[in-house]
Amino acid sequence: MDIPLTINDIPLTVPEGMSILDAARTINIDIPTLCYLNLHEMNINNHIASCRVCVVEVEGRRNLAPSCSTPVVSGMVVKTDTLRAIQARRTMVELLLSDHPKSCLTCSKNLDCDLQALAADLGVRNISYEGEESEYEIDKSSLAIIRDPNKCIRCRRCETMCNEVQTVGVYSAVGRGFETVIKTAFDLPQHETSCTFCGQCVAVCPTGALMELDQVDKVWKALNDPTRFVVVQTAPAVRVALGEGFGLEPGTIVTGKMVAALRRLGFDRVFDTDFAADVTIMEEASELVHRLKHGGRLPILTSCCPAWVKFFEHQFPDLLDIPSTCKSPHEMLGVLTKSYYAELYGIDPKKITVVSIMPCIAKKYEAARPELGQNRATPDVDIVITTRELSRMIREAGIHFDHLKEEDFDHPLGESSGASVIFGTTGGVLEAALRTAYEWITGETLAKVEFEAVRGLDGIKEAVIPIGGRDYRVAVTHGLGHARYILEKIQTGEAHYDVIEIMACPGGCIGGGGQPYHHGNVEILKARASAIYQEDRSKPLRKSHENPAVLALYKDFMGEPYGEKAHQLLHTSFTKRRKI
Repeated sequence: MDIPLTINDIPLTVPEGMSILDAARTINIDIPTLCYLNLHEMNINNHIASCRVCVVEVEGRRNLAPSCSTPVVSGMVVKTDTLRAIQARRTMVELLLSDHPKSCLTCSKNLDCDLQALAADLGVRNISYEGEESEYEIDKSSLAIIRDPNKCIRCRRCETMCNEVQTVGVYSAVGRGFETVIKTAFDLPQHETSCTFCGQCVAVCPTGALMELDQVDKVWKALNDPTRFVVVQTAPAVRVALGEGFGLEPGTIVTGKMVAALRRLGFDRVFDTDFAADVTIMEEASELVHRLKHGGRLPILTSCCPAWVKFFEHQFPDLLDIPSTCKSPHEMLGVLTKSYYAELYGIDPKKITVVSIMPCIAKKYEAARPELGQNRATPDVDIVITTRELSRMIREAGIHFDHLKEEDFDHPLGESSGASVIFGTTGGVLEAALRTAYEWITGETLAKVEFEAVRGLDGIKEAVIPIGGRDYRVAVTHGLGHARYILEKIQTGEAHYDVIEIMACPGGCIGGGGQPYHHGNVEILKARASAIYQEDRSKPLRKSHENPAVLALYKDFMGEPYGEKAHQLLHTSFTKRRKI
């Protein structure tokens, strides 16, 4: 039911139960926020109103009301721009700043900090409140995320994201008043918790309290070492988001400019993770066919996402036999660079440094997993940086990104099909696998390669795909909360599937924790996904098993897909971990 109200003398009608904040936004009235997270698309309404920056005056009420958590009522009269409301917001920001480090110039979130921007918007130039500042130890224990409680403003966005959306439950507010601090379970170092390192807490943190472990200096050091042969690879989702770091519209495809920039930075070879995505499909599709022929465990689950892998290692250790044993694509490309490519061109593998540019913070953790290396002696991938870190590197080098002429990836590890590109968005891995599995199972050519049923940003997508006279039940989820729902149904026997794709981040890799901040704007994710599918359509080959460079890899080096050498180099194992 719609109800009438007035905001700033403007009459409007909105659905009952809507917050004052959301009602104001329908008529383009901007109320500043800090703790607010727009999770309507996920059907989560968890506005804890901890910052009180969004307060407004409501006629008939003595106290100011937090607009993010106050529902509208019929006949309500709201004022968002009164002197009292503005002064209250300024006071709240001054109080936050009084207990905040003043190291903005050296903070990695400088010029991309919500608190900094809000202080500027409210004209805060002096802090009227002086006194004690909190002092906490910075947690640098993990290989992916740095946690600096001194920069925390207790907005609890990380807690909402981790507990409500991802259902991992790492963070919680402890204490009261000035002593309040956001801590991990039992105040453990990050790497000792059940954290999946998905980076969604980093993506929503308004300050520099949560940041990715910056490895740009390691990359510069490798590039400036004449004894190293430095190879770089780029994930599919990076090419549709990197441009945002240079003022381009979300969804702008910058593949060619990105390759040119990487060559300018000094990399010896620029490869495409998409090549390894095609290899992944060769292995996963073969693994599926093998399970079908030999009565193997179903469903088979994709294992490309390291955050999702760590999630099920902690949360569902009884299901460790159902995910595919395939390494993720960037790990595959790392090991192929240090084996196949090194042998092909006579390069000493010990002199090769592989740098992965990923939309994902969890890839940093993944690269350090001890089982992901040749004979456990040298890692498949040496350094991982995010899309944001690459953007900073390009700026550091003074490269005018939008002026670059487009260039192509190096061969053969730069050749890819359209199927590999769609790995970058939710549903893409499953769709790519279906394109190949269909032709391998039926022996027929798949004319229409688009599987629309597994596309879109719905949290859970289920479909029945007929292949060769058999109906295959498939499911696609993104966001770990949705993954938990599906896996619990499998545990209880309530649901039965043949293939499931799971990605930890909302939207899949396009919404990864290392991508340019989208601040909950779903339209940005939609634009990135649209660009992914556009890149797929532009490819001359759109099925992984048609990639000639991949076929040459198997013919000349690897042997049969899912064979002995493939298992040695391209497959991995999982570990039962305790749930904390």
